[in-house]
Amino acid sequence: MTVKAPDFRLDGRRILVTGASLGIGRAIAAAAAASGAEVILSARRREGLEALAQEIAAAGGRARVLPFDAADPRAIRAAFALAGPLDGLVNNAGSVTREPFLEASEAELDRVLTLNVKGATLVAQEAARAMARAGSGGSIVNIASVAGLVGARNRSFYAATKHAVMGLTRSMALELGPLGIRVNAVCPGLVNTPLAAELMADAAFVAATRARIPLGRIMEPEDIAGPAVFLLSGASSGITGIALPVDGGVTAE
Repeated sequence: MTVKAPDFRLDGRRILVTGASLGIGRAIAAAAAASGAEVILSARRREGLEALAQEIAAAGGRARVLPFDAADPRAIRAAFALAGPLDGLVNNAGSVTREPFLEASEAELDRVLTLNVKGATLVAQEAARAMARAGSGGSIVNIASVAGLVGARNRSFYAATKHAVMGLTRSMALELGPLGIRVNAVCPGLVNTPLAAELMADAAFVAATRARIPLGRIMEPEDIAGPAVFLLSGASSGITGIALPVDGGVTAE
């Protein structure tokens, strides 16, 4: 019997990462490039993307910059017309909201629905169409949240959008599986990113949060990058339609 090592590499694959200029998206893009992929870096603004592309090139990787607003349907369609064939998508662009339900505004609801649900859906749809046209399958990784698996105090609008992403992920997996396109979601807990800077500056909050995490620490962006690369790789070729929590064990309880 010949034993073959699992293929965790992404050599020869073209992966588009949205929200790649900072935080989780940046870490995933860098990890995908280090794993051999040609990475297409996307975010609303070009500045952070250029710096990351230079870092990837300096490390011997391949990256190109394709900025677009993931909340703008026209911009999404125009970007995918330029992106070319794709083997993978990391659908990461999104926003958070931290307003109590009784105080949350309609404007805030519109904002998070537009980016986290409508934008994420249209990005996934365009990527899936590109993969279907190529006929060689692919992998789509939606970045959801543990707030898409359980409730979240003072983040009801955000939780609603991430539950929608989970419904989208599972439904896409059912429809696109016959085309060889796998669709999965990574569900981070609290991650130490610029979006969480205000929370991370609150020592009492950080201490209380760590006390609830079985692993005893708050996640870093690199903790999310590994699972995302795994789901993009051939090592996960039999996996589709799952939610993979990366939360230090919080949702195990």
